Amino acid sequence: MSTALTLYYDGNCPFCSAEMRRLKSWNKDQQLGFVDITDAGFDPAHLQVDMAALNREMHSQRADGVVLVGIDSLLAAYCLVRKGWIVLPLRVSFLRPPLAYLYRKFAANRYRMSRWMGYAPVHKQCEGDTCGIGNPFLRK
Repeated sequence: MSTALTLYYDGNCPFCSAEMRRLKSWNKDQQLGFVDITDAGFDPAHLQVDMAALNREMHSQRADGVVLVGIDSLLAAYCLVRKGWIVLPLRVSFLRPPLAYLYRKFAANRYRMSRWMGYAPVHKQCEGDTCGIGNPFLRK
């Protein structure tokens, strides 16, 4: 089954990971797909962008192949999970340029902003409520 939109996100970013978990919880109709660009072996070639671009702004790809960038990715994702009201200001034409600018500033400082907002660092070795980091009984 194909999804309407695939989101390419930074899985090492605490805020980004939290937002993807939130979107996954709302993704009842399986409209969204999720790809962590920090996973080993990820290759952005099919998006026709490089990793530097993906690290500057979130990218997504619609089922028809169109690539969306930044606030357009967010708007499409939230609308597909029927939460478009959360990103309603992104639809207002005169607000889009300043919001896109603020988004790019946030994205460039997402690790610092994550810490400032109280998001814990991401540990990819952790699954569910257990974590193998520092626990010799849970190491794989």
